[in-house]
Amino acid sequence: MILEQKYEALLHEAQRRRLPDVAGIRLVFQTLSLASAIDRDCAALLAPHGLSEGRFVLLFLLDAAHDALAPNKLAERAGVTRATVTGLLDGLEREALIERHYDDQDRRALRIRLTRKGKQAAKQVFDQHSRWIASLYGNLSAAERGQLTALLGKLAGNLTARKAKP
Repeated sequence: MILEQKYEALLHEAQRRRLPDVAGIRLVFQTLSLASAIDRDCAALLAPHGLSEGRFVLLFLLDAAHDALAPNKLAERAGVTRATVTGLLDGLEREALIERHYDDQDRRALRIRLTRKGKQAAKQVFDQHSRWIASLYGNLSAAERGQLTALLGKLAGNLTARKAKP
């Protein structure tokens, strides 16, 4: 696997300094390089639709909702701040993918829903995104996917354990 240039340089320096577990360092850099490549591919896939990852997430959440959602609920579900949601919604509204409506029960409260154009965009992008995700793991058998899941879980456990230490 090709490492990003910055990781190649850091790995070379780790080898030069004879740091312990250079193989482990390489694995971390391979993981980071892969994550960056996936992130870039995802961004390239969404860009023609005028979507960032954040906008995509809101589109997905709104499409999955049975009714309009309040901006604070969107922020909570997306794991971002209200200010971030406001900016993302502004962009989606400019593209005519969402509409803001006042709540019938409380005129101070806003509710967000997809427009017809937003629903069409959501379907198109979700179908394309699902096929892309499937292609990432398409050459792995069910056993390999299970093994990868277990290994990633172990790594995540190491991070969790480090955070728990005082």
